[in-house]
Amino acid sequence: MTQEGVPLPADAVLRRVGAEQWSVVAWLWQAFRQDLSPIVDGLPYADGRYGTTPLQAFPSSDGAGYLVWRPHPNTGEDAPLGFALVGGLEADRRSMAAFWIAPPLRRSGLGTALALAVLERHLGPWEIGFQHDNASAGAFWRRVADAAFGPGGWIETEEAVPGRPHVPPDHFIRSLA
Repeated sequence: MTQEGVPLPADAVLRRVGAEQWSVVAWLWQAFRQDLSPIVDGLPYADGRYGTTPLQAFPSSDGAGYLVWRPHPNTGEDAPLGFALVGGLEADRRSMAAFWIAPPLRRSGLGTALALAVLERHLGPWEIGFQHDNASAGAFWRRVADAAFGPGGWIETEEAVPGRPHVPPDHFIRSLA
């Protein structure tokens, strides 16, 4: 990593997801998938929820999750502001499997601080994927990659989405060190 992490806001705390908190991640996953739905043509299933199959890989020895918390403005009780899921902990390359920040806090610096804090917790090569049509995610992850790996310390590739030849390719940022 080239830059010391951007500090979280004074009232925010980053914690690894505990066993009793995966249900919180599952609820936030619904918001994450709803945000992605226009980009990936995603629809809820018959029970009204978006699919959660990717969450089955967590927690594990190969995958971890993080939640950012701060006191809720109405109750003072700790409330989640966003999450990050990391895969590949036992592999040669870590991956940002999912990442979400509550919409009112986007562009506040919290997402950058969360991303850099998570990247710093798991040293080694990284891979961060995002959808071709998600321009804001692309801009965000390129800024994070410059901060974390340095300009020229990463490459971006486009790769076909397996089993979906009719959609644009996904993009992957990969650190070079």
